[in-house]
Amino acid sequence: MASTAIRAAQPALRRTKTSTTVTSDCSSPMDSPDDSPFESPVDSPRPSASSTSLSSLSSIDDISSADCSNEFGKLTDTYGNEFKVPDFTIKDIRDAIPKHCFERSGLRGLSYAFRDCVYLGVTFCLFHKYNTPAYVPHTVARGALWLVYSIMQGLFGTGLWVLAHECGHGAFSTSKTFNNVVGWVLHSSLLVPYFSWQMSHSKHHKATGNMERDMVFLPRTREEHATRLGRFVHELSELTEETPIYTFIALFLQQLVGWPNYLLTNITGHNHHENQREGRGKGKVNGWGTGVNHFNPSSPLYDNKDAILVVLSDLGLGIAITALTFLGNRFGWANLAVWYFLPYVWVNHWLVAITYLQHTDPTLPHYTPAEWNFVRGAAATIDREFGFVGRHLLHGIIETHVLHHYVSTIPFYHADEASDAIRVVMGSHYRSDVEGGPLGFLKAMYKSARWCQWVEPSAGATEKGKNILFFRNHNGLGTKPMKLAPPA
Repeated sequence: MASTAIRAAQPALRRTKTSTTVTSDCSSPMDSPDDSPFESPVDSPRPSASSTSLSSLSSIDDISSADCSNEFGKLTDTYGNEFKVPDFTIKDIRDAIPKHCFERSGLRGLSYAFRDCVYLGVTFCLFHKYNTPAYVPHTVARGALWLVYSIMQGLFGTGLWVLAHECGHGAFSTSKTFNNVVGWVLHSSLLVPYFSWQMSHSKHHKATGNMERDMVFLPRTREEHATRLGRFVHELSELTEETPIYTFIALFLQQLVGWPNYLLTNITGHNHHENQREGRGKGKVNGWGTGVNHFNPSSPLYDNKDAILVVLSDLGLGIAITALTFLGNRFGWANLAVWYFLPYVWVNHWLVAITYLQHTDPTLPHYTPAEWNFVRGAAATIDREFGFVGRHLLHGIIETHVLHHYVSTIPFYHADEASDAIRVVMGSHYRSDVEGGPLGFLKAMYKSARWCQWVEPSAGATEKGKNILFFRNHNGLGTKPMKLAPPA
C-alpha cells in the first residue's frame, strides 16, 4: 500500500503536470504486421501499412531529442497544464522491473479463480437459504437484500472477468493452451466471446491512444462531436453547457448497455475498417447489422485466419446460453433474473466504468497516426484507486493499468511492485488520480463525462503538434475549445 500513498500525494487538479523533458522520438512512428494477441512489448515497431505490434518497440524511441525542443509548440491539456511528450523507452521500462515480476504461476492463478468461485457459491447458498419469507417476512426487505446480493455477485463476477482478462494476455500462466482454456470457460460463463474479445483487445493494446486504430473508448473528434449534435464545427465553442441531468442519463445508458453495444456494434472502437488488410472492411462502418461486431467470423475486426477463433467464442456463448435456458425453464426465469442476470448487469457496469476511466481523463492525450508510437500511447492511460474492493476483489486492475499497457504479461499479484518500479522511469509522465479512493473513482465517471467530450489540437500547437489531441468540452470547464471562424 506504500505505492498508494505515493500516488495520493499528488494534487487534485494539476496532479499530472508533465516534465519539461522533451520527447526522444522526433520521427514518425511505424507499425508492424504482427497482430498476435499473445505479444508483449519488447522493442519498437517495424514498418507496415496495416497494424501495430507489441513486439520490437525500442529503437524508434532511442532517437536523440536534441533538436526536438520546440517541434510541437505549446501543448495544453484540459486542466491547462503544459504537456510534454514522454521521453523514455520501452527498454527503460522493462529494465526497471524486477525480474521476478515477470514470473507467472498457473496454480496460483487457479487459486484466485477458485477463491472467486467460492465467494459466488457461498453468497448464493446463504441468500437462497436465508433470504426467504421464513427468515425475512417483509417483501421490501427481501427485495433490498436481493439487491445487495446482486451487487456482491457482480463484484465477484467482475473478479472472474479480470482473471479471464489475465488469461487473454498470457499473464495467468506460462502455458498458452492453459490460459486459453481457463479464459474461454470463465468468459463464456459471463457471456463474453473470449477469443473474439482477446483479439480485438490485443489490437487495443497495440494501438492505445491511436485515433485510427484504438479499439476501446476512442474519443470523438471535434468534427464527429459537432455532427452528433447537428452543429457546425465552429459552433462548439459557443454552445451552452449540458444540464447535469443530461450527463447522468448519458452515463446511465453507457453503463447499462455500453458493453453489449460495443460487442454488437464496435461503438467505441475505431471506424476505419477500409484499412483492413484483407479487404474485409470495404464499405463497412460501426453500427447495428453492418457485420462489424465480435460474433461474425467475417467481421473486419479480424483476419481470415481468425475466423475459427470467432466460431469457438460463439460456441462458448452457445453452451452458456443453453445452460441458462435450462436453468430458467427448471427454476423459473424470474429466479434466474435475480440469481444471474442482475449480477451480470453489475459485471457489465464495472467493466465499462473501469475501462472508461482507464482511458478518459482531462490529462490524457490522443495521437493521430503521424505522431503515435507505442510508448506514447501506453502513457496515455491512468491509474485510479478503489480500495479493498479494487485490490482484493478486482485483482488490482484499476490501480495498475499504466503498467499493464507497457507489459501486459505481468500477473496482477506482481503489478504493484512493478508499478512502483516504472514510476521511477516515467517520472511526471506517469498519471494517476487516487484522490477520494473508491468514492473518488465513482465521482470521476461524472467528472470525465463533463470535462471530456471530444478531442482537438492545442491552440498553441505547431503543425506537427496538431497531431496530438486533448479533451475539450462546451461546459466551460478547463481549457476552452479553440474558436474557429465559420467557413467562407
